[in-house]
Amino acid sequence: MILIADGGSTKADWIALNEKNKEELFRTRTRGLNPAILTEEQLENRLVNNFDLTKNAGQVKAVYFYGAGCGTPGPTAKLKKVLQKIFPNALIKVAEDMLAAVYATSGGEEAIVCILGTGSNSCYYDGQNMHQNVVSLGYILMDEASGNYFGKKLLQDYFYKQMPEDIAKDFSQKYNLDLDEIKRNLYQSDSPNAYLGQFAEFMFDHKDNAYMHQLIGNGFKEFIEKRVLPYPKAKETPIYFIGSIAYFFRPVLEEVANNFGISIKEVIRRPIDRLVAYHQKKK
Repeated sequence: MILIADGGSTKADWIALNEKNKEELFRTRTRGLNPAILTEEQLENRLVNNFDLTKNAGQVKAVYFYGAGCGTPGPTAKLKKVLQKIFPNALIKVAEDMLAAVYATSGGEEAIVCILGTGSNSCYYDGQNMHQNVVSLGYILMDEASGNYFGKKLLQDYFYKQMPEDIAKDFSQKYNLDLDEIKRNLYQSDSPNAYLGQFAEFMFDHKDNAYMHQLIGNGFKEFIEKRVLPYPKAKETPIYFIGSIAYFFRPVLEEVANNFGISIKEVIRRPIDRLVAYHQKKK
């Protein structure tokens, strides 16, 4: 059995394939597995709590995990150690989610590939290798136009009283905005970025509101300025977006991109199916 996983900070999608003919056996999902944020114990707990994975652990011969927080050696080694413990008979391969996005979109051709989910990132793919002009320092300092970025903006606007009254009323009714609850989730929980990301769902309820349209547009503008335009030939290279934020707010994203003279080739919500197809084609 082969396991292929697309892991974000909020959730991780898993698909199991038969080792011989690479036909799909089952699909499952765990909570997010970002090793840059979670401890070994937290990573292990999130994995062992999934029955589909634990009952088949001994049969797994290879794990290909692509995830958020797997772009530097330390977190990557941490997650690999945990996966090896749970799947003792498997070859473990851990790579950053950006590579999964490339495999899912580029078709092996030159492309600029962007992720806009709970977090955000981008790369230029020359047909063989990925190149990134800027390293990602995560949800506190970067992650423009991501779910957690917009979650922070919504909370800031609400408490600074810069949110329209009718929107603010709906916001307070939908979420627990008790100060102690917010601070506990931001400074004591194991996934503050995922906590912030949940607030981004609120944008969809009011996507046609002028305030929300401007908020979303400003985030996309910042992302394109900092994460797309710095690449050479940005206006000539096919550009792909992956992630729920890009998918659900595609009209605003395309509007902003067009203002910069950029044409988006495709937007997909989740890369897991195409990632599996990539591995099924591999010999």
